Amino acid sequence: MTKFLLTLHVLAAIVAVGPVTVAASMFPPAVRRVPVDADGPDTAGIGTVRLLHRICRVYSAIGLAVPVLGFATAAAMGVLGDGWLTTSMALTAAAAGVLVAFVLPRQEELLGELAEHKSVERSGTVQLAMFTGIFNLLWATVTVLMIVRPGSTTGA
Repeated sequence: MTKFLLTLHVLAAIVAVGPVTVAASMFPPAVRRVPVDADGPDTAGIGTVRLLHRICRVYSAIGLAVPVLGFATAAAMGVLGDGWLTTSMALTAAAAGVLVAFVLPRQEELLGELAEHKSVERSGTVQLAMFTGIFNLLWATVTVLMIVRPGSTTGA
């Protein structure tokens, strides 16, 4: 059962978190590339930006399976009290907090500005890129902790 839960946990992380990290990273430059003139923003460009935001929203909801399956896997393995796991859970919560509190709302604000035919300030996209980078760095750290966990029984 442990191997099955671990497999589901890893697959959920790849399928759910991967698209969010990529789409969120692509969002700020995609917003910068949307030309806004008197007639409004380029429809193809804003369509791309909307798609990237939708990917972030939908896959972040699917991504809730990652910590749920991770917790179940850790319980089955009997490692819930291990420091590396506690750290990973805290970093996962921090990543989710950054995504929900900073990345997704800022994406919505920028989409709103484009929809209102306003040009987007570069400082807004730079700030979003910073929050996205923090989110991605937190997930990368969690990934490293999951692979190179202290006390690993793999011997590596």
